[in-house]
Amino acid sequence: MPTILDTPSHTTRFPATVRTAVAVVAVVMLAGCAGSEKRPVFYPNSHLEYVGIAAGQRDIDDCMARASAHGVAKNKDGQVGEKAAKGAVLGGIGSAAWGLVRGDAGERALAGAAAGAATGAAAGGFESAKLNLTYQRFVERCLQDRGYDVIGWE
Repeated sequence: MPTILDTPSHTTRFPATVRTAVAVVAVVMLAGCAGSEKRPVFYPNSHLEYVGIAAGQRDIDDCMARASAHGVAKNKDGQVGEKAAKGAVLGGIGSAAWGLVRGDAGERALAGAAAGAATGAAAGGFESAKLNLTYQRFVERCLQDRGYDVIGWE
């Protein structure tokens, strides 16, 4: 009786490149979700010393909520799908062109599209974890108007 190990590799449903690409995309998406939320860091000026750290943290929460309420996106989330799509197109075109020379354009185009999509999704995933600069400026301005001195984000 044949075992899994006896099964020829050509009977697999997806080429190894496609399986690898899917695994890369999954890892990138999970890594993007694992990061902690970045928050402003205050310089300990006289205002912060007067109101206290707890009040400062509440003001951060309020300013972040105001930014969101005014429609400012916190992260660059839209870039994941966009970069994955671009990567798929470019990877598919490049691999199909090489496949025309070798005679297996269809299979190579599929593998190239999968690899390109994985690369694009990875790039978009890393980019989407970054704070939107407009959001960051909005929150900093809100806090500055309240008397705080923001020196960075962590």
